[in-house]
Amino acid sequence: MAIIYCLVCFSCVPTKVKTETSNNLAATALKPFGRFFINPSQQLELISSAAHFGFSFEGSGCALFASIPNSEGHNYLQYELDGVYQKRIKVHGNAKEPLVISAPGPGKHTVWIYKATEAHTGPIIIKQINGTNLTPLSRPAAPIIEFIGNSITCGAAADPSEVPCGTGVYHDQHNAYQAYGPRVARALQVNYVLSSVSGIGVYRNWNSDGPTMPQVYEKIDFQSGNPQLWDFKTFTPQIVSIALGTNDFSNGDGKKPRLPFDSVNFVTNYVRFVQTVKSKYPTARIALLSSPMINGANRTLLQNCLKGVKNSVDVLNPAAKPVELFFFQPMQARGCSGHPNVEDHALLAKELEPFFKKLLR
Repeated sequence: MAIIYCLVCFSCVPTKVKTETSNNLAATALKPFGRFFINPSQQLELISSAAHFGFSFEGSGCALFASIPNSEGHNYLQYELDGVYQKRIKVHGNAKEPLVISAPGPGKHTVWIYKATEAHTGPIIIKQINGTNLTPLSRPAAPIIEFIGNSITCGAAADPSEVPCGTGVYHDQHNAYQAYGPRVARALQVNYVLSSVSGIGVYRNWNSDGPTMPQVYEKIDFQSGNPQLWDFKTFTPQIVSIALGTNDFSNGDGKKPRLPFDSVNFVTNYVRFVQTVKSKYPTARIALLSSPMINGANRTLLQNCLKGVKNSVDVLNPAAKPVELFFFQPMQARGCSGHPNVEDHALLAKELEPFFKKLLR
């Protein structure tokens, strides 16, 4: 399928870029953070939730060439301008007119572009940026936290501000930038990577037996059918946070047969998965998080299962620092389909900040 390019406007009022002083910044010159891919056309494909890159420019505007593989579909970016978060922007597959990122005035400006949606929504492809005195930016040197999880970690169903719950398509309410992981990272001034998939679990998913996170984690886009693997040497996190279990406990859609939760299966598969993560990042601290969406007796059961995972992994790795546990307080989530909304994610992040701050010492 031919890729149709579009320019994404980050301003209500388009501003023309002065072509006589413009230069182009190729996608290969960018320094992305998160899971990404440079395709055969030398374009940057943003894959994972909140995968991001930055650049600076001078003047009143610059233009970003972004596309998606599906000419009839759409996806979302979101961005910061001069250190201030702005908004989500819909990337149309069939857009025709070029638009630009507008700045409030002349001078030098910085932009950080983020993928608002998860890997399973498909990549957002960056071809190039046009502007004046363009310079790619690197993330400041800082520890990295990798956040592994499900729809909560993705920031899925969190932002119905533009498309109400129950309308549109699933990723219309995604907001990865405002999810708890990126919030924690910004508060602690560290870098982050999100490795998350909606509906995914440890030994079973929300409404299916798989493929589960242990089966897709090594795939570049978390798709079991993709032979391409992620290069785990790209980033080396100091902490790996794993928040799985919500979907293993789920009753599914109530139509497809669903066996009762199997704690032995859950713990066994979870231990194997943590061992896989440790094989990728031997020096990383491992933190296991519970679920804010599981309450009552299941909350206690999940906590006991996580304690079992911790004990088993610690025995298997006696020379390593012990696995850490964090149990969320129960939450009545206010987002779509019972998920945390952006305000709920702020509360989750506040809970987590002291925990991760201690681990970063």
